[in-house]
Amino acid sequence: MAKTQAINDQCPIEVGLDILRGKWKLKISWHLSKGTIRFNELQRLLGSITTKTLTGQLRELEEQGIIIRKVFPEVPPKVGYSLKEIGTTIDPILSQLCDWGKVYHAHMEI
Repeated sequence: MAKTQAINDQCPIEVGLDILRGKWKLKISWHLSKGTIRFNELQRLLGSITTKTLTGQLRELEEQGIIIRKVFPEVPPKVGYSLKEIGTTIDPILSQLCDWGKVYHAHMEI
């Protein structure tokens, strides 16, 4: 989020963009909208993301209250990520963005 401006003073679209800004957060949210995913599986799904970057993005999303990090009591420990209830409210927006992307792609092929 913007460090110099309180959330209450921001335009609502700025709040949403601040939370989901960047190359990876929308992609992470899209994959997590399908259900709980373990770290390594998420990294494979995302492709070229580094472990450090993925860890940072997941921590930010967790701090922002968008995702849940669950550690399973196993040896070695396994960690799964899923969307919190507030995180699932972005599902329709992600679906619409995906649909728009398909329409745009088809339009550009003409």
